[in-house]
Amino acid sequence: MKLHELSPMPGSNVESKRKGRGHGSGNGKTAGKGHKGQKARSGGSIRPGFEGGQTALARRIPKRGFNNIFATKYAVINVSDLEMFNDGITVDAELLKASGLVKKELDGIKVLGNGELTKNLTVKAAKFSAAAKEKIEKAGGKAEVM
Repeated sequence: MKLHELSPMPGSNVESKRKGRGHGSGNGKTAGKGHKGQKARSGGSIRPGFEGGQTALARRIPKRGFNNIFATKYAVINVSDLEMFNDGITVDAELLKASGLVKKELDGIKVLGNGELTKNLTVKAAKFSAAAKEKIEKAGGKAEVM
């Protein structure tokens, strides 16, 4: 293949229609907008969600609750999840991500006390529940708040 043999894919280069240029162009008079009506007027079309003057769905449906955008969201793991690590190891956010227990760190990692732990681990996290802290220390490990 040579440079002079190259051509665009069929259908990729379409010439734009010249609207409002007389009857002969095939797009004269109303310029593809039909006869009258809201969509034929200047100023484009109607905005998304507009229902012709009827109260829009977003305003008809009752609103409930609220979303606290300032809330701290923790990635949560349980004490039983820590059982997979070897004895005497330090468990931190990087290790938890690498092992697949935590996908995103969010605002920190919180360890909850569901399950049992038999291994001596040093766990570094943003928060611990009272039960989790107790179980980690009972197994001979340390719960360090970062």
